[in-house]
Amino acid sequence: MQSMTLEQLRATASAGGVIDVTLKGQGGGFFVEIATRSGQDAFLVKARGTEPRRFGNPTSALIVLRKVGIAIARLDATNWNPEQKDMTRSRQSRAEAMRGAHEAAAYNQRLAAEIQESIDDPRPSIPNDEVMTRMNSRIARHKAAGAKRA
Repeated sequence: MQSMTLEQLRATASAGGVIDVTLKGQGGGFFVEIATRSGQDAFLVKARGTEPRRFGNPTSALIVLRKVGIAIARLDATNWNPEQKDMTRSRQSRAEAMRGAHEAAAYNQRLAAEIQESIDDPRPSIPNDEVMTRMNSRIARHKAAGAKRA
């Protein structure tokens, strides 16, 4: 059996090359099996690679198929077992990913605000060389003070 990416499926479907689509239940998920006019059946794979694209529920698969232009699909739940659902993609892990995205967005907003505040500051800018000279002087003073204590 051949493999087909979503873009390949879209092109094949729009050219009239798809005869039938079946959502096949396997374990806790569903895979898309495609029958083509050329007689070479295929299964839907992930965009980057040859690993079959797995859907946690048939609704997700149907939404994707509908966007591709496929409105009729068969369902084969013979080997589907909802008890074997892949929990690595649970709501909790999705919630953690979203929380991280929100934290990153908030950080970016704070950083952009600080940069804008610095740009808008009416005080004259200090050249980098002068700042570095001052910092090196402070560092040297702190090291000297630490050496006297030891």
